[in-house]
Amino acid sequence: MTTGASTPPHSARPRRSRLRTFLPLGIAAWLVLEIWLLTVVAGAAGGLAVFLLLIAGCVLGAVVIKRAGRRAFQNLNEALQRGVAPSSGGGSGLMMLGGLLLMLPGLISDAAGLLLLLPPVQKAVGRYAERTVDRKLRRATPGSLGDAFQQARIHRPDGKVVQGEVIRDEPGDAPREPRPPLNR
Repeated sequence: MTTGASTPPHSARPRRSRLRTFLPLGIAAWLVLEIWLLTVVAGAAGGLAVFLLLIAGCVLGAVVIKRAGRRAFQNLNEALQRGVAPSSGGGSGLMMLGGLLLMLPGLISDAAGLLLLLPPVQKAVGRYAERTVDRKLRRATPGSLGDAFQQARIHRPDGKVVQGEVIRDEPGDAPREPRPPLNR
């Protein structure tokens, strides 16, 4: 029995993005490089020195994250007390990312984390990230992540969009059955 809808002759699977294709390969290469570098440094300086470097990176990363979080929370409180929107500047997010990279075991991630703690690098990375996000949001199609905060819409077959909410109209004598909570 057919419904009248034709099925496409081939699978309409969307093409994978380059990021989804190469990200696992990049992470695997990064991990192999980190382990190789740790073994080279351990062979040259000794295992205890590498262990102390990893512990120092973890402690320094925790201190950086704590300070950046405290500074971001303080800026938010001050902005709310003044009644203005919090400023997007300050680089607290990039400082937290630098602290996280310091906490990860490995010398390459430690070097990247230390670079992110430098103000000129923070400004350059922040500007690049802002331009990239702006460009992606401008190119976003309806229904994608750029349109994620739109209201729910009902699409009619003629292409019109009806915005609204669903209200269930039940007769007064209808049996009330328990409903699941809405917060799941």
